[in-house]
Amino acid sequence: METTINNLWWPRLRVADWTETRDTLHMWTQIVGKIRMAYMPSVNHWWHVTLYPTARGLTTSAVPYERGVFDIEFDFVDELLRVRTSDGGSRDVVLEPKPVATFYRETLEALAALGLRPGIHPVPNEVELAIPFAENDRNCSYDAEAARLFWRQLLQAERVMSRFRSEFVGKASPVHFFWGAMDLAYTRFSGRVAPQHPGGVPNCPPSVMHEGYSHELASFGFWPGGGEEGAFYAYAYPEPPGYRERTEAYYDKTLQECVLPYEKVAESADPDAALLEFLRATYGAAADLAAWDRSAVEA
Repeated sequence: METTINNLWWPRLRVADWTETRDTLHMWTQIVGKIRMAYMPSVNHWWHVTLYPTARGLTTSAVPYERGVFDIEFDFVDELLRVRTSDGGSRDVVLEPKPVATFYRETLEALAALGLRPGIHPVPNEVELAIPFAENDRNCSYDAEAARLFWRQLLQAERVMSRFRSEFVGKASPVHFFWGAMDLAYTRFSGRVAPQHPGGVPNCPPSVMHEGYSHELASFGFWPGGGEEGAFYAYAYPEPPGYRERTEAYYDKTLQECVLPYEKVAESADPDAALLEFLRATYGAAADLAAWDRSAVEA
């Protein structure tokens, strides 16, 4: 029997009320994501660099290294960054107001104490102002309650997006958190090669975009922008002719993608149904207009 989660379970967090904390947390997740990337074998479309929501926060999941595995988790309940190894070692970094440079130093010290010395590119990606982590004293705000609310937004988004994912049997990504743009994302693929992506993302090599968009896709996600309380998004690459007309109820001509403000979902009588309608409608437009073999890829 299916049940619908009441909209009271959908946390409310105005972007304007936590912008400074968001920007600090964005840099912190980039640091942890780059550490994961330094150790993980490469996977298509950069799926090896992502983080994943947990019952406590966001995790790298198990990452292999020469002595076993380690993981790093943002624990937004206890306000700690937890580093753990399979041989029983552990170190914590307190999540509190501090400059990115301090968080970066403390995280590397925690790793070094456990025998981990990752070689990373110590500069953020996909942001206009790319201050090296070790020099960033600008982003230093941290509101623990806002971080918890954002994490709980991610949990609700992941829950519904995972249900949507279950309806597709073709090639698809996990529901995972990309630290570059700070978004929870899920992508479906038609199976066909796509034209080379033009690049143009700030402080992100074109080769990254070429790999991420090497095959025709429909992508969906949630990020803390695009609405008063963040927004869900959907787009197709390449965008087929007629896509913006068929999705005009959602299509944002400035962003050139479909957008559903989080607050519209949270305030609806049935948030799950409202989000699923958006996901299914935007996918259907992409798949139909690009002539996907839907009978072969849908459950």
